[in-house]
Amino acid sequence: MAEKIKHALASVKGYASKDEESATLQTDEELKRQKRIKLFTYIGIFIFFQIIVMTVFGLTVMKVKTPKVRLGEVSITNLNAATATPSFDTTFNTQIRVKNTNWGPYKFDAGTVTFMYQGEPVGTVAVPKSKAGMRSTKKINVEVSLNSDALTSSSTLGSELSSGVVTLTSQAKLTGKVELMLIMKKKKSATMDCTMAIDLSTKTVQSLQCK
Repeated sequence: MAEKIKHALASVKGYASKDEESATLQTDEELKRQKRIKLFTYIGIFIFFQIIVMTVFGLTVMKVKTPKVRLGEVSITNLNAATATPSFDTTFNTQIRVKNTNWGPYKFDAGTVTFMYQGEPVGTVAVPKSKAGMRSTKKINVEVSLNSDALTSSSTLGSELSSGVVTLTSQAKLTGKVELMLIMKKKKSATMDCTMAIDLSTKTVQSLQCK
């Protein structure tokens, strides 16, 4: 009888031990499963933020914008005008400004700025080959000499000289490349389209507007 009781107790202990082992295995599997879920969650969050960063990077840093060419402040050093002829000649100092808003340098070739009166050239100035740095403006000092010798007789220059104000325009096109991350190069042409009104009595620029 005593042996039967011992055998029964041993069997109970064996079942209890198996149940404990099974519970331990289930607990370990559950912990592993939770760790895998956390890992996949962290990977998903990382990928999501990487996509956002790359999208913002592509829309801002990697987006190539067209540089702009503008005239700076004009300082007239000489101005002669004759309403009878009619004719004029002038010399002034100014800056050719190449504005680059990209996240990389803009290297441009040599070009020419043409000054015109009612669409007819009255003078030019050369722009040397150069570079506008990342998000900066390259300023090139130049001296410009203009005269009306090449204008046709049908020009309305006489009436403008009589009014005391002469309006001139300037145009230019600089070709070059914007370089990003030292690997990407994009061709871009910077253009100028400016209009300035010169006051003959004060020998100053009354207004200067660039598009």
